[in-house]
Amino acid sequence: MIMNGVVIFDPAKFRELYPQFTSVSDTILTNYFNAATLLLDNTPKSLVTDLAERETLLYILTCHIATLKERGDTLVGTITSAAEGKVNVSVTPFNNANWYQQTQCGAIYWAATAKYRLGVRYNAWHPC
Repeated sequence: MIMNGVVIFDPAKFRELYPQFTSVSDTILTNYFNAATLLLDNTPKSLVTDLAERETLLYILTCHIATLKERGDTLVGTITSAAEGKVNVSVTPFNNANWYQQTQCGAIYWAATAKYRLGVRYNAWHPC
């Protein structure tokens, strides 16, 4: 749902788009959506000015976050080396694309938002 320049989360619509989350409560899904808005601005000042596009991106990002949470609280990062005797694991923390590439929804989000990450935007402001 879109209202006053922001996307309002609709758990029923989200579940219709992502039926794998039918058993997740409205409260938890709303929390995941709120987390998504920390990563993608959901205010009238957002770089994503098309509200239908912003809604799609926020729902994809919510799917990514929900998928990660369903996997549980596990090791965060890419394992770069491991040993067996006396267990030794080296981890490189996730950053940027690596974090998004963990899920199908995350990979779609990363690809879909490339246009907002590439290049510099210049907006001339002229007081009239």
